[in-house]
Amino acid sequence: MRITIISFDNWGLNNKIADFLISDGHIVNHIDFSKFHYKYASFLKRIENALLKTFTNKNLKHMYYGQEIEKQLEKLVEKQDLILTIKADFIDNSTLVNIKKYTHKSVAFFNDSVARYPNIKNKLHCFDKVYSFEKPDCEKYNLNFKSNFIYSTIQNNSNTTTNKFQLFNISSRDKRYNLILEIAKKLKSNAINYKIIISDVKNRVNENEFLEVIRKPISLEKIDEYIEESGALLDIQRKKQTGLTFRVFESIAKQKKLITTNPDIKNYDFYNENNFLIINPNKIEFSSTFFDKPYLPIDEKIVKKYQLKQWFDEFLN
Repeated sequence: MRITIISFDNWGLNNKIADFLISDGHIVNHIDFSKFHYKYASFLKRIENALLKTFTNKNLKHMYYGQEIEKQLEKLVEKQDLILTIKADFIDNSTLVNIKKYTHKSVAFFNDSVARYPNIKNKLHCFDKVYSFEKPDCEKYNLNFKSNFIYSTIQNNSNTTTNKFQLFNISSRDKRYNLILEIAKKLKSNAINYKIIISDVKNRVNENEFLEVIRKPISLEKIDEYIEESGALLDIQRKKQTGLTFRVFESIAKQKKLITTNPDIKNYDFYNENNFLIINPNKIEFSSTFFDKPYLPIDEKIVKKYQLKQWFDEFLN
């Protein structure tokens, strides 16, 4: 099949989808619009954009993304069987509607919530079918539920490896920072060996004894290396969001335990108390026995549901 993926792929995760589809025999085109860099021509353009966003729900940057995406679509030799758009809330509606000219089926996947990004609800009508990892949004807007996916190779026998760290996490510098810092302090006071990295390319925080701060992007391959060296991963839920982050699926793929602030994880078929520890962000506590007990392998049939093969097949069907 001829498939195009349109995504804002700043972490390189969606390129994993493209790579898999190519290996599966499809003809694939990936338009990564995170590589399109918009610059305001003048200060007046900044003011114009602020007014547009306030009064017309338009955005000059999103319009620019749309124009560049359409230029790429015009290069396609044949009509696509499927175009999957991820992060459609970053693209203007006129482009989202025009995408249908280039494909037999136009589908969107949102791994953000309407509560965090209200502009999502203005995009839903532009597609033949819409999927979201946010259960409340699926119920409220009649969307199709779909979680994030396992992008890496499934690893076996992780219990036989020697872990350099008991716990690992990497997060962008955002509103979760203070909570992550408090968790790091708690880990240190409990003599738990951890590695927590804050990606802060805008230099908003200083390095400290509890967290490692990096100023440049880090590759997925390097993140995978840190995950391999750790016994458990830390997952911090964003406010106004219940959908599961990629950290959850990294833990499943690498057979690593997970500490999370997202209580909805207990409603998924792979959940068990041995592998997943839910903590209250308002009262941070760690059970020492959680780190001591070996990882309990999850049923292969359940894991397969979240691997790219089955995850993507639903779009095709």
